[in-house]
Amino acid sequence: QLQFVESGGGLVQPGGSLTLSCAASGFNFVLNAIGWFRQAPGKERERVSCISSRGQSTDYKDSVKGRFTISRDNAKKTVYLQMNGLKPNDTGVYYCAVVRGSCTMPIGMSNWGEGTPVTVSS
Repeated sequence: QLQFVESGGGLVQPGGSLTLSCAASGFNFVLNAIGWFRQAPGKERERVSCISSRGQSTDYKDSVKGRFTISRDNAKKTVYLQMNGLKPNDTGVYYCAVVRGSCTMPIGMSNWGEGTPVTVSS
């Protein structure tokens, strides 16, 4: 059973950068696609980015393309989300989770972490 712990969130000014980490414990990390999700206040949770099990393919929500970069280190069982050019509407709690199936054909999500809050404000 995989468990995730997210870290790296905080308060940042518009235009700033943060790097989020999602550290996994348990088995089968290298077999799973992993996604980063966020939930803004009063809104539904949405998928921000996804990375395949071996890191060979990635995808991004349109609004973060060119600003966010997802990566993974399977030896460290960690997935990262580098966020540059942050905007106020990037504010939310960021979670990682297993994307069952694949990034391109997901059949569900599981093993949610507790999340790390990101606030973009001047």
